[in-house]
Amino acid sequence: MHSNSISSDGNHDSAKDFLRSFSYKYGRLIAAILLTLVIFDSNSLGQLTRASVFDAYTQVSVFVAITLLLFFSLEHFLDFDIGEKMRKGGNWQVPIATGLGALPGCGGAVVVITSFARGNITLGAMVAALISTMGDAAFLLLVKEPMTYLAVLLISCSTGILCGWLVDRFHPGDIYVEEISHHEIAVVGKLRAIDIIYIIIVLPGLIIGVMQLMQLEAPEFGGLTLYVGLFGAMMSIFIWALSPVSAVSANLDHPFTRTAEETSFVTSWVIAAYLTYEYSFEYLGLDIAALAEAGWLLVPLIAILVGFIPGCGPQIIITTLYLNGIIPFAAMIGNAISNDGDALFPAIALAPKMAIIATLYSAIPALIISYTFLFLM
Repeated sequence: MHSNSISSDGNHDSAKDFLRSFSYKYGRLIAAILLTLVIFDSNSLGQLTRASVFDAYTQVSVFVAITLLLFFSLEHFLDFDIGEKMRKGGNWQVPIATGLGALPGCGGAVVVITSFARGNITLGAMVAALISTMGDAAFLLLVKEPMTYLAVLLISCSTGILCGWLVDRFHPGDIYVEEISHHEIAVVGKLRAIDIIYIIIVLPGLIIGVMQLMQLEAPEFGGLTLYVGLFGAMMSIFIWALSPVSAVSANLDHPFTRTAEETSFVTSWVIAAYLTYEYSFEYLGLDIAALAEAGWLLVPLIAILVGFIPGCGPQIIITTLYLNGIIPFAAMIGNAISNDGDALFPAIALAPKMAIIATLYSAIPALIISYTFLFLM
């Protein structure tokens, strides 16, 4: 009977391993194929999906791509080792780390995490970067409500600098990581044709996006405008589905390749956020606004707890809910301060103990500021 139990457990574990492996290898591709089928649907579902996917690409993805392309190009062609510069920064480590974390996306925060893991900077500098970063959700807020984004930037940066200095003042011990778990990031290795095509498609998409920001009606050109947006979005989805990169690209790759890979990762989550909201409203009759209003006291706390989830997807959803008037500014600013975006992945891989401590430190100002806005605004 004992051997049968072992056999049963072994079969169960084998089944779990198979499902995990299958999901990792084919889950993204299956999702991409299903989305493609829905996009080509001729009914109302397809029409709603096409509109949402088009908006996600032209309102967010193209701006993400241009920003990342600029950031990666400067890093690639100037060969500037920011980690080494920060090591010699003294008390300026915290403000510099805050500024890097505040850059839209997760690139700056990842640089700070890597520098900490190499023993170049203090724990306070890492905490400051994690507080100031909004991850990829920053792109969404920057595009939709630039003045609100500036307010969030001012609050999070000042909070990051203050908290970073306080951490270095009161937690001076164990600030360097002695044993580093080497976290290998997948390298694509060469500039691909699809990377070049991706950047080319971004340019007309950017024009459409800028016209939307200026509230100008983009010319249809016989439906060509819609096709540009959909084509760019679908390229993103399939690059993401077939990518060897999990979230963060390697600095050994060409800026075009890194831009295509990381923008595609962001795009997949932005589309998921847009569709979740639109489908819930259209087909489920889910009045998220009413639910948020009923539990208004807990909404900031929930948003802060969501910020603890690694990755930018959940944070993009929180920002989308704010932009749609469903949750208050207090909840969004709490999430912006507590979330670490994709930077938490390398933090956990490189320095797990310090990553947990830094995340817990960021929760303190998130709670104070969030509930201050909730009760005073």
